[in-house]
Amino acid sequence: MTITTRFGSLRDYEKGRVTIINDNPRNYVFSNVFEVADTSAPYERIAVGKNFEYVIEAFRAEGDSPWYSAAHDEFVVAMDGEIEVHLVKLDDPDAVVAPDSQGAHRLPGDPEGRKMGRIVLRRGHMAMLPVGSAYRLSAAEPAAAIMQTILGPETVEKWATICQTEA
Repeated sequence: MTITTRFGSLRDYEKGRVTIINDNPRNYVFSNVFEVADTSAPYERIAVGKNFEYVIEAFRAEGDSPWYSAAHDEFVVAMDGEIEVHLVKLDDPDAVVAPDSQGAHRLPGDPEGRKMGRIVLRRGHMAMLPVGSAYRLSAAEPAAAIMQTILGPETVEKWATICQTEA
């Protein structure tokens, strides 16, 4: 038996499925991050995995995102394409995002602080988005990524739309 590993992309993915035996498919979560990214608005952060308050969000990077910040570390992983991460060390992080808040928060404009630099992510590359900073994502061509964060105001939950609902 030969097993071939195929990596998906925004241009070439197959909708997967879980084979349910003697159970209800609504008891399981199964979605394709490429399909979610492909069918969402740029930087719409769709929850594709959840464990208590922690979520994995899938999104399509295209053009420039708004600026975001969080009161905790976040991580972004490029799944397809190339994504630039621009980081700013905030002058006063507590004035931007409440220290006890959860999840990413969209900033109303450009953040005040010192530029920390930029990170270029390609398939499989991961970057930490540290607490006390603001970040903006940028992609010249459509790209797909996942974000590890905590459920917050930017997280969009649309489980009924993205998950398998029939056997």
